Amino acid sequence: MNPLPWSWSLPLGALYTGGVQLGSHALERLDPAERERVLRACSTNVDNLDSGRWETLLTSAFVVEEPMPLPYALLLVAVLGYAEYAYGAWWTAAVFLFGHTTATLLVHGALRRTADPETRRALDVGTSYGLNAVLGTLTSALPRGAVRTTARAGLLALAARPVLRRERTFTDVGHLVALGLGIGASLAVDCLSRSNHRKIALT
Repeated sequence: MNPLPWSWSLPLGALYTGGVQLGSHALERLDPAERERVLRACSTNVDNLDSGRWETLLTSAFVVEEPMPLPYALLLVAVLGYAEYAYGAWWTAAVFLFGHTTATLLVHGALRRTADPETRRALDVGTSYGLNAVLGTLTSALPRGAVRTTARAGLLALAARPVLRRERTFTDVGHLVALGLGIGASLAVDCLSRSNHRKIALT
């Protein structure tokens, strides 16, 4: 039997998003104390990483504090789905995990000597670092020239805006770092390939 075309199969990005969403609804059914325990056990906060709980670099990407709003969930499906269509499932998963783990470790390195006790114990779970990395990398699927450059600059400006606020959080910095990592990967894609991935059509 011939394999189903991509358009007929369920992309891994949709499975991942659905799994995270179902998991968040399951967590909501737990006793509040047990829910808190699970979230903290999966969190990549400073205390967990300083204690050698490196498995949280993976588990934190599969847990969210509360169910994702529908617009965000649809954005996650769309970005991961197009990346899978353009570059393949394994490439998309690798970029997602690279962005998620690397941004987390860089933020951890900046916080570990300066964070107050509350920040050291903060919940740090979710999909946003990986999403930003994949989104940044997808800019290489845009037409070369002004469109691609403008998209990269615009995304970086949007991600930098929360970092410039007085009330910024370490996750704001993490989003900017993850996006920067993704755009860096997209520059590498530009150098390695000119035409072997599917372009985003603008007309």
